[in-house]
Amino acid sequence: MRPTEDFEEFARARIPHLYRTAWLLTGDRHHTEDLVQDTLANMLKTWQRIDNPSAYARAALARTFISQRRRKSWSERPTAELPERAERAGDPELRLSLQSALAELAPLDRAVLVLRFFEDRSVEQVALDLGKNASAITTRTSRALDRLRAVLGDGAAQLIAH
Repeated sequence: MRPTEDFEEFARARIPHLYRTAWLLTGDRHHTEDLVQDTLANMLKTWQRIDNPSAYARAALARTFISQRRRKSWSERPTAELPERAERAGDPELRLSLQSALAELAPLDRAVLVLRFFEDRSVEQVALDLGKNASAITTRTSRALDRLRAVLGDGAAQLIAH
């Protein structure tokens, strides 16, 4: 197989997972699509040198998210119309309250919580993904969870019950 075919196969297989993680990070469909596209475009540039594409993709996605949030243009909305949403299982109010609470966190805090708890990554794996040491990730996780609990208030107990 040619290298570009390998990359295309990898991208097709990983896009749903990357899209889910990116949506948890951004909370916006358009930013999610941009984040996944930027991540894959950057991966294609270095595809030949990547030993573990899945791990590289996770780390690149988180780092690209943090980098994008530092730019002033990150909050631009490409359209004024909201897209139609398909009906999904689960509690939509709970999902929206969690998304709203995550949006109030700093980008690095949000990335740490998403990688730790939604991606089920270990402290060491998150530290490696974000280029930090494990003790910094542990501290940031604790503080981010405290901030998340403060933002959610009584809704935090409802999230734990689910």
